[in-house]
Amino acid sequence: MPDLVLFQPDIPGNTGTLLRLGACLGVQVHIVEPAGFRLDEKAFKRSGMDYLDAASMVRHTSWVVFRTWYQQQSRRLVLLTTKSSLAYTDFHFQKNDLLMLGRESSGVPEEVHAMADERITIPMQGKARSINMALSGAIVLGEALRQTA
Repeated sequence: MPDLVLFQPDIPGNTGTLLRLGACLGVQVHIVEPAGFRLDEKAFKRSGMDYLDAASMVRHTSWVVFRTWYQQQSRRLVLLTTKSSLAYTDFHFQKNDLLMLGRESSGVPEEVHAMADERITIPMQGKARSINMALSGAIVLGEALRQTA
C-alpha cells in the first residue's frame, strides 16, 4: 500500500488531517522533520481528533535520515508538485510508492525535487497556484489506492 510522506510540514491542521486520513484508510504517514510546529500542539491534536492514536506515524529526524531509509527499502519516491506536467491521473502507481508532499509555504528544496523518482501534479484551472496540502494528499492517495487495490 502506498504511504504518505510530509516534508517538513508547516501547518499542524493539515498534518493532523492527513494522519486522520491515514488512520481511516490504513496508510502509514511519514513526517520528515523538522516540522514548523511541535507535534504535541493543540491545533495538531484537534485536527487529528481521536484518530491520532490509531494513526501509523513514522518520524524521520531529517531529509538525510529519510533518504537513507527509503533508499534502503528500495521504495519509489513520488513527489506531488506544481513543477510537473505529468497528471496524477496519467501516472501508474505501485503498491510501495511513497507519495511526498512538500511544505505548505515553499514545497521542497531543489535537492529533494531532484532526488524524487517521479514527479506528478494535479492539473488546475487558469491561474490557480496550488491546492491545500491535505486536499492534495487525499486526492492523489485516493487514486493511488484505487490503482493498487
